[in-house]
Amino acid sequence: MPARAPLVHIHDHALPDPDFARLWRKVRALGTERLRQTYQTTFWFDLGEPSNVVEQVILELRPRVPLRRGLAGVEWWFSRMRTTDVQVDFHQDRDEKLALRGGPLVHPRFTSLLFMNSVRGGALAVTRALPCEDNPSLAPNTQDFDLAMPRPNRFVYFRGDLTHGVLDADNQIPTGKLPGTSRLRVTLVMNWWAQRPTDIPTFAESKVYRSLALAPRARATSAGRRR
Repeated sequence: MPARAPLVHIHDHALPDPDFARLWRKVRALGTERLRQTYQTTFWFDLGEPSNVVEQVILELRPRVPLRRGLAGVEWWFSRMRTTDVQVDFHQDRDEKLALRGGPLVHPRFTSLLFMNSVRGGALAVTRALPCEDNPSLAPNTQDFDLAMPRPNRFVYFRGDLTHGVLDADNQIPTGKLPGTSRLRVTLVMNWWAQRPTDIPTFAESKVYRSLALAPRARATSAGRRR
């Protein structure tokens, strides 16, 4: 029986070292800004002129995602959590506000992550099986996961309708807070959409994370490079 195709595609050293170092420096400078709302602080980027360092990186990473047509833009946010206290259940990415209003279930074309650092445990786990409400962290009833360990400058992507979650500091399904502590596991999450999700603001509209913003000169330079 032939091995199945991998669910998760991994690219190490995804960005040039200076670009990754600059991004990581800017992300660390955010400190605790909106740390407790990290998953609710999302932005829309239409792949036009970048207004911040993250959007510059998205344009650099775009060729690594197998989307050539029908792409409207990218929804992005930071995942910041301690692997001794995982804050997200297994789930499928979706147009969250549309779903909560009773609309149809709409998934991104692809989900992707850029890992910013290494931590204890904290593997990304991806599967075709659906979340199960009877299990801790809504973990699916399966042992068939593709895993990606956090490594600095590691870029991964997978189909946007797949179930995924984060394992704890022991790389097990989270069942609660673990003793001790760990440093923050930080990733840049990017969902690639065929249509803009409902009510997701642009970076300029949001008025948060302003330390990520590009100076006007940097914006002009970035735009000139794409012409």
